[in-house]
Amino acid sequence: MQPAPAAPSCQSVQRIELSLTAGTYEICVSPGLLTGFVFDVPVVVDLQDEVRFMEVTRSRTSISIIPPVDMTPGERLRLTAVFGDGSVQGRVTFILVAHSGQAAHQVEVYRDKRTRESFQHEMEQERARNEQLRNEFERLQHRFEQLSIECGDPGGMRRLIASRAMGKDGIRAQDFRKELIGYTEGMLSVFRGTSYRSTYRVAVEVWLRNDSPEPWTAADAALVDATGAKLPGIRLWQEGAIPPKERRLVVVEADAGSGEPVGDITVMLREDGPRSISIPKVAIPR
Repeated sequence: MQPAPAAPSCQSVQRIELSLTAGTYEICVSPGLLTGFVFDVPVVVDLQDEVRFMEVTRSRTSISIIPPVDMTPGERLRLTAVFGDGSVQGRVTFILVAHSGQAAHQVEVYRDKRTRESFQHEMEQERARNEQLRNEFERLQHRFEQLSIECGDPGGMRRLIASRAMGKDGIRAQDFRKELIGYTEGMLSVFRGTSYRSTYRVAVEVWLRNDSPEPWTAADAALVDATGAKLPGIRLWQEGAIPPKERRLVVVEADAGSGEPVGDITVMLREDGPRSISIPKVAIPR
């Protein structure tokens, strides 16, 4: 069985000048969404399987349709418009191609050359659309910058220096003690790890090996000090789910008072399920 041809790309407003092009035109439609055809001269329209359509409204120079609810993506139905004189040259065929959730809102059909006013109207619509896209781009760009700051990405050391997070001593690092390498709990084991300390925050990176038969993803994390208190401002990042018999990087970060010693902590990682690991006595640099 041959696959159905791909549906055309959907444009909200589609303009067709018959004097410039000839042939059959594909129009994107969707069940439940209204598509209107507007002609610059009177027409008589024939619609294939019209009884299936949810709604069909005609006038001398237009037709509005809501396609059948059972019209499947890729299905094609024919709409033929015959202009006033009924000649073969005055006939045009449109193929209505079903598309999921998207449709041409309006199809403007010009038998003769378009008027200057029509072009001006289109230019105004395009200017409004470009302005909308520009505003959306600026909004997304601003949001991206916010997320980048939250993730501590761009700016590198500049941001650390400007925020006073890194002083003259830089960011201190300390590898896990040897006795923690190979520490195992709940089918998870420590392959290697490093702890970090900046002026205001601490972080722990740990490479975990997953010896269980299912992938493992951390859903929650905590850094717990020797008194049993959880450090505030927890942020968790993982290098994708850990496949069985493989290892991946997990990073946990938290707030720490300026210059205050943290001492040893316990790194707690838990999936959205029963499997978890608590890595004790992880030393934080002073």
